Amino acid sequence: MQSTTGTLYLVPTPLDFGCLPDGTPPAPLTQCLPASTVVVAARLTHWISENAKSTRAFLKRVDAVNGLAAPLQAQAIVELPRQAHKKGDHTPAAEGDSQAKALLAPALLGHDIGLVSEAGMPAIADPGSSIVRAAHALGLPVMPLAGPISLMLALAASGLNGQGFAFVGYVPQEANERAKRLRELEALALKTGQTQILIETPYRNTALLQALLQTLHPHTRLAISCGLMLPQQVTRSALVTDWKSRSLQQGLPLDAPAVFLIGR
Repeated sequence: MQSTTGTLYLVPTPLDFGCLPDGTPPAPLTQCLPASTVVVAARLTHWISENAKSTRAFLKRVDAVNGLAAPLQAQAIVELPRQAHKKGDHTPAAEGDSQAKALLAPALLGHDIGLVSEAGMPAIADPGSSIVRAAHALGLPVMPLAGPISLMLALAASGLNGQGFAFVGYVPQEANERAKRLRELEALALKTGQTQILIETPYRNTALLQALLQTLHPHTRLAISCGLMLPQQVTRSALVTDWKSRSLQQGLPLDAPAVFLIGR
């Protein structure tokens, strides 16, 4: 018998959200998302979103390529709880998982639902994990769609170990604690060969880069990908000593989202 429940689709979005200069039109959606993903997004009418405004902007871009199944004003868009934005929702918690199940109620009535973040793949360096857990708990099919994931793009472009790696998120902002954490990550990378991947809020990217150059061993490899899939995207990968001697930080668009990688 055909299931009467809907499917949860993990819908990736372009990496340019909030990164383009005022008045600059975004690139056509077909340049960053495969047609199969756009087709699925176009037929969905129920969404769980990190931010409703960015989701509506995304759906306008979808509509320009493949007409939406329902007008934008008729799309059912609900936002993840504020707590998921502030502290993440990757750690199981009774209250959060209960809220996630409630957001999936339309799927129990047969509606397919799209989970979407502001940029990239939801639930990877973005909220959404609680929704995926809840879908599995409710017996709903979960289907990730193809599209950009900045962490994997940066890893592939770094020349660092892609067979063993860890995403460690953000490091502390306080200088001494940040240096301590960076030394811990470096020691792990050098001992095991496991690439360490970290991120920072764009306005703190410059401070993090300076801390990395001041803290890491000269022969540790550091890679940085800035503005992935944007016109100004740059990836540089070199030993720390080369970063310093060749001033490789010059010209990096550090005001754009960036991914930092440490390894050997």
